[in-house]
Amino acid sequence: MDKLIGRKKECEELQRCIESDRSELVVVYGRRRVGKTFLIEEFFNQKFDFKYVGAHNMSTRRQLSSFRQTLIEYSSKAIPKLKNWDDAFNALRTFLSNLPTDRKRVVFIDEMPWMDSRRSIFVSALENFWNGWAMSQRNIMLIATGSATSWMKNKIVGNKGGLHGRITCSMHLSPFTLRETEEYLAAHSCEWDRYQLAQAYMVLGGIPFYYSLLDSHLSMAENIDRLFFNQGALLKVEFDDLYTALFDKSELYVEIVRQLCAHEEGLTHKKLSKLLKTKTSSLGRTLKNLEASDIIERWQQYGNKSRGTIYRLTDFFTIFYFKFLAENLSKNENWWSDNINSNFMSDWMGYAFEVICMRHSQQIKAALNLAGKAASFSFWHEIVDDEEGNERKGGQIDMVIDRNDHMVHLCEMKFYQSTFSLKKEYERRLRERTALFRDSTKTRKTIVHTFITTYGVTNARNHSIVHSEVLLDDLFDK
Repeated sequence: MDKLIGRKKECEELQRCIESDRSELVVVYGRRRVGKTFLIEEFFNQKFDFKYVGAHNMSTRRQLSSFRQTLIEYSSKAIPKLKNWDDAFNALRTFLSNLPTDRKRVVFIDEMPWMDSRRSIFVSALENFWNGWAMSQRNIMLIATGSATSWMKNKIVGNKGGLHGRITCSMHLSPFTLRETEEYLAAHSCEWDRYQLAQAYMVLGGIPFYYSLLDSHLSMAENIDRLFFNQGALLKVEFDDLYTALFDKSELYVEIVRQLCAHEEGLTHKKLSKLLKTKTSSLGRTLKNLEASDIIERWQQYGNKSRGTIYRLTDFFTIFYFKFLAENLSKNENWWSDNINSNFMSDWMGYAFEVICMRHSQQIKAALNLAGKAASFSFWHEIVDDEEGNERKGGQIDMVIDRNDHMVHLCEMKFYQSTFSLKKEYERRLRERTALFRDSTKTRKTIVHTFITTYGVTNARNHSIVHSEVLLDDLFDK
């Protein structure tokens, strides 16, 4: 396990399952490339009693043939042709029954969703295998992983049939935090400063596989060109592969994230439904699957517990794709390096930094000495009518921290190469917006401003509006 970065809680759970006195059905799911397979293989040091990897877009007949061949390799015995998944799991049962019973017999099935071809009876066969034999053995550990998060949650975790209540350990593997990303890169001899690391995170998010492709001898900008804009770049077609692997009928998923990328402030369920012209029930399921895959997040409107929820796109790779790749017809292999200092790039970094802050809310709480205290995160915006009766934004705050000790933080998030200079005009607008916030929400709590910046606010002590600060370094804390 020396190669594992982070994943401490997950390893503790796996160790608990190994040491338990019952059979364990372990489900590990999460976004493609997040490191599910790597976690299991490293924890068990590649030593399994049986391991099988499902194949994408392979027919049931071919899956069964591959499963049979894998069983032959593990057992070194002849195995009759498998007609269906009941036969396959019966053969697995026979093989496992001949292994020593004084320890956990570990079965690892990777990319399980791909084994469930149409009309394959895979899930019912798995139910019969687990309920009819494995669970009663008390020393079987079956680990199932899959990138198709919707399948894993609907067919296994949320199973209403034979597996209902049978899952003993369910692990959602989240992307790395900034701190874990820094540790991962340091372990691979890549020691960029935290400003460059934040920029890389804005593109690659916390996805370990993407970082494994970096060349530590190149700058961050040179790496982005190499991975996305050079001829034959490794990640140029990753977007299509990602959504096809995660979701069946991915067209609606792609259109949702396209709309959310175009509306950075977020969209309500109602507005999304209107833009997409799709059925509410279908949209609801799709949004849940996107949220479970760490691609979008739900945020509540401040002061409105039942209504006003918005969906925000928070997957960095998806944002990057729509901003810079989807319609980029340039043949310039150094496109990123040539545009890194442009205004539109600065605008994107400002938006991406806000998403980083959303993803690191616990680090922000800790920096404000709120760790362990009751505090909720929300957003706020006010819609007003202009003189012609058209709706327009009266004010918006992307992050509001509501504390139970009668205080509310209105957060300003700024990504700069140096300290942020607070101009008088900007300070005046903040005070006006604060007055609008108080009037709109009717809050009686003390309202303060927190600045979340790269390197701090210039002369912050001379600005009474600056109550507290959170720096980029704080976001790298554990």
